[in-house]
Amino acid sequence: MAAAAGALIILLGLQLAGAGDSSEKGARSKLAVLWSSSDADVAKNVCFMYTHAAKKAKWFDEVKLIVWGPSARLLVGDKELQEEVKQMIASGVTVQACVVCADRYGASEQLGALGIEVRGMGKPLTEILKSDWKVLTF
Repeated sequence: MAAAAGALIILLGLQLAGAGDSSEKGARSKLAVLWSSSDADVAKNVCFMYTHAAKKAKWFDEVKLIVWGPSARLLVGDKELQEEVKQMIASGVTVQACVVCADRYGASEQLGALGIEVRGMGKPLTEILKSDWKVLTF
């Protein structure tokens, strides 16, 4: 609970400070959130909260959530997280999952049914890391 309150304070502070306002620079700001944690508390109270807020508050022009590793197994087993992912997608967050990771957990079909693009992510992630994207990992 304390972690969630702290994260909310940080989010509010960023919003008040106008963090992520790309209009000043004229360039599109891009955030990729790499989610690999199998901890539901981290997903709900940190990763998802920030990712969704970053898109809804327009802190970044483009926001991408990448489901990687154990997070795939967690997501297919947690209806609450699935609903949050659907809400993020509806808000314009691009959600992708690593097909190799998802296949290892038997989760590819279920992730695809949630509206998540399940694909090879090694090369796309490498391109993100080498480019002007901001990358945040949980």
